[in-house]
Amino acid sequence: MLKVGLTGSIAVGKSFVLGVLRELGARTIDADQIARECVEPGTPGLTEVVKEFGSGVLNHDGSLDRAKLGAVVFAEETKREKLNSILHPFIITRQDEMMRQWEIETPKAIAVVDAALMIESGGYQRFDKLIVVHCEPEVQIERLMKRNTLAREEAERRVKAQMPQEEKMKYADYLIDTSGDFQNTRKQVEELWRELETANRSARDTD
Repeated sequence: MLKVGLTGSIAVGKSFVLGVLRELGARTIDADQIARECVEPGTPGLTEVVKEFGSGVLNHDGSLDRAKLGAVVFAEETKREKLNSILHPFIITRQDEMMRQWEIETPKAIAVVDAALMIESGGYQRFDKLIVVHCEPEVQIERLMKRNTLAREEAERRVKAQMPQEEKMKYADYLIDTSGDFQNTRKQVEELWRELETANRSARDTD
């Protein structure tokens, strides 16, 4: 099974790219979804988060208030790093469990895992190939403002809190530029899929 990492900075269109790859036949994991599962009520992940950040990050029903936690960790780098150090082991363990099961079920498949901090955490090294999604900086800011209902200053602060796009691009085996419209991006992803299928066949032939 060809294991592919998919990453990129905040609000660059990773989810759209992942969705197209899923449509084309990839088995996919959205790390944000896994992260949400890891902090559901009653999980060890949520227990650790509350132990570190206090019960103020919880809703009245005991679930995690992601907006409150986001405001806390984006305001201070050390807190953001602490949150990542708590959640990454849970997330990576779950991803690896899923990929091991897929390898048994569909050994000829292409598995794609989407995670924003894959490079920063070193997790990208677990994959055969790495896709980096990127876009023009102004497009990124506008998307983030619209998606999260943020003022420009806050959107720019969140972007600056992450590794620069240019740095992430240096790690890529494949690049997808989402600055254009959906149709343009989809065309790039379809071309990429054909390359991944070729790489998958080549890997199987050498096994």
